[in-house]
Amino acid sequence: MEDKIRVRATSAEYDVIIGSGILSDCGKIAKEVLKDQVKILLVSDTNVAPLYLDKVKASLEEAGMETYDFIFAAGEQSKNIDSISGMWDVMAKEGFTRSDAVLALGGGVAGDMAGFAAATFLRGIRVIQVPTSLLAMVDSAIGGKTGIDLPRAKNQVGAFLQPSVVIEDTDCLKTLSPELFTEGMGEVIKYAFIMDLPLYGRLKALADSGDAMGLSGKSEELEEIIKACVRDKADVIASDEFDSGRRQILNFGHTAGHVIESLSNYSLMHGVCVAKGMAVFTEAALAAGLMDQEERDKIIDLIRAFGLPVTDDTPSEKLVAGAMNDKKKRGSTLSLIFVNKIGSAEIVKMTSAEYLEFLSKRGI
Repeated sequence: MEDKIRVRATSAEYDVIIGSGILSDCGKIAKEVLKDQVKILLVSDTNVAPLYLDKVKASLEEAGMETYDFIFAAGEQSKNIDSISGMWDVMAKEGFTRSDAVLALGGGVAGDMAGFAAATFLRGIRVIQVPTSLLAMVDSAIGGKTGIDLPRAKNQVGAFLQPSVVIEDTDCLKTLSPELFTEGMGEVIKYAFIMDLPLYGRLKALADSGDAMGLSGKSEELEEIIKACVRDKADVIASDEFDSGRRQILNFGHTAGHVIESLSNYSLMHGVCVAKGMAVFTEAALAAGLMDQEERDKIIDLIRAFGLPVTDDTPSEKLVAGAMNDKKKRGSTLSLIFVNKIGSAEIVKMTSAEYLEFLSKRGI
């Protein structure tokens, strides 16, 4: 049984298809949305490809499509222009045209890079997202943000390209390590904090019952949580596809989190750093008198309940310096996301001096 959630962006509309055991339907789904008899470049990493590449390739070829592979070394360190150049080279060598497509099979790194390669090859061909991680299913595979990292900052080069379809087989989550599943919960929790009180209630109930760390084994509950997050993201994308207004609330925890991630040389996972970033802003907001103790405790307690960190000792000066290279900067100001009450987020513009003063309230 599968569910479809429609994403209605300004530039395109497409379905996010969510269900158990639907990976073998990739060929049929791709044929329906692409229509042409196409070539497809499958982009995956050295962790995911051994698990799922053959199944997806067989499904696509059964539907009459030519397939080619690009497999990169797993990890954020591969998210660079050399990997993209390798994808371009395969497509150029195999004669890809604008009727062809790229398929991302994996987590956020695969999705971001495959999307960027598609957005830039021949000035844009189509992309299909097939996320296999929790983080990618609830966040990065949806909404059309693509890109790569530069040494100075994460996701500093990229383009918007909405996928033709997103195929989410929740069975793929069964092969995730506990660390990767927990990382994905950083983005899930973010939705609860910024816009979704019912989701917060669902997550809090799991935490209160002691079942938070066992969520990966609760298939039906997990699928409902994923659908809630996808609906939330679809709602935001419909109102602000190109990140000029409301979409920025999705960056809660990311302004500080991206810097923490970069300073770790990407040894810390993205969702873990988002959790740290949410905690940093929460503690600073409490110290600045912008949030009451009860609300702070609710946020910190939920992050902790799902096995994510709630402390970070990165000096405020380093967090500010790193943020000044962030793509969320506009001129001399940063758009910062505050959640002073669970279920709603506020976009606040600050200069670097104001941001430093705010973060310094933590005493770090």
